[in-house]
Amino acid sequence: MGRRVVITGLGVCAPNGVGLRDFRTALHTGKSGIRHQPKLKELEFSCQIAGEPLLKDNVLNQYFSPLQLRGLNATGLVYGVIAGMDAWKDAGLKRNISDTPLWDYGVIFGTGILGVDKFREAIHKIDDKNVRRLGSTAVVQTMASGISAYLGGLLGCGNQVTTNSSACTTGTEGILMAYERISQGKAEIMLTGSCSDSGPYVWGGFDAMRILPNGYNDSPSKASRPMSATAKGFVPGSGAGALVLESLDSATKRGAKIYAEVLGGEINSGGQVGEGSMTAPNSMAVQRCITSAIANAGINSDDIDVINGHLTATGKDSLEIKNWSAALTRKGSDFPLINSFKGSIGHCLAAAGSIECVGTILQFEEEVVFGNVNCEDVHPEIANIIDVDRIPQKTMPYKPKNIAKASFGFGDVNACVIFSAFND
Repeated sequence: MGRRVVITGLGVCAPNGVGLRDFRTALHTGKSGIRHQPKLKELEFSCQIAGEPLLKDNVLNQYFSPLQLRGLNATGLVYGVIAGMDAWKDAGLKRNISDTPLWDYGVIFGTGILGVDKFREAIHKIDDKNVRRLGSTAVVQTMASGISAYLGGLLGCGNQVTTNSSACTTGTEGILMAYERISQGKAEIMLTGSCSDSGPYVWGGFDAMRILPNGYNDSPSKASRPMSATAKGFVPGSGAGALVLESLDSATKRGAKIYAEVLGGEINSGGQVGEGSMTAPNSMAVQRCITSAIANAGINSDDIDVINGHLTATGKDSLEIKNWSAALTRKGSDFPLINSFKGSIGHCLAAAGSIECVGTILQFEEEVVFGNVNCEDVHPEIANIIDVDRIPQKTMPYKPKNIAKASFGFGDVNACVIFSAFND
């Protein structure tokens, strides 16, 4: 059995709140971060809404020097640095200013695609034979591992510093990668998270696939409707979430605040066989991922009292509930309380798992289960499996013991992590 791993720091840059305070308040009240995007209307997108973090004036000056800000237009990297540095500070940690790397501290920070706007700028400048005007930061802004390299350098980490990329599962997968490294004694502290760029060059492919809701351009806050009978597709989003994972021994020695414990989890793939495909989940693999995560966590399915699902506001939400029910062998009133944050933040793509994990963990501290937004008309197929009161419409008082958080991604890949209220 490996060492115990706890969460000692959280950071977030989400569509409905930048920083823990604003994000926490938004989840409590159901505030939406989905807004109309004039640029998408100008480009004649069918769906002209999205979830994008709103950065207040001069906020970047708190995280970047004037030199670093020159030519910086990779939104995902910006979001990741904000969330990552906030989580580091929240954990009571400081930057390494010595000449020796922090050998026991590392970074696993994922992304789907980084610096799309910078790529566009590079293409135009190169085509116009202005390659020398690209600037010295073009590479770090456009390579996938730019975010982990940037954070690793800011913090002076000497352990593993890497980037993972697994579509919508990226953030949740990264937590499990960091958990395993600490559990196995290969590190003491790992900063983990994920980020996703904003803008038409990221969201355009999904609009072209006609899988986004195009009937809510005048009422964006109503568009993302997980588990709803009137769900019309997912709303794209962006941002970043970050967590500091730490061995219990290290956290105890530092006297660090502990948000929750990571009991374990599972990562797998459906192989795109059977009913699985690039865009559709293989239910066999989804159920196996959930049951294996619970087994690896050393608990029983009955011990799960809350689920934060992937639940994207598409036709697959009913199938996800069916898979949870089958994996847990629980239904009706016996089913755990379940929520999805995508009703207020949209689907933040590679950043989804980490942002949602931050929200999931806050429920332990707040002693609540955050409500579901835009789910007043529960899909009848879901209502046939579980009692609708297991889907809280508003934030409700509750003391979670064990929360299962899952992310199921493009390419038929799955990740499920089990968080527990910390008990020494």
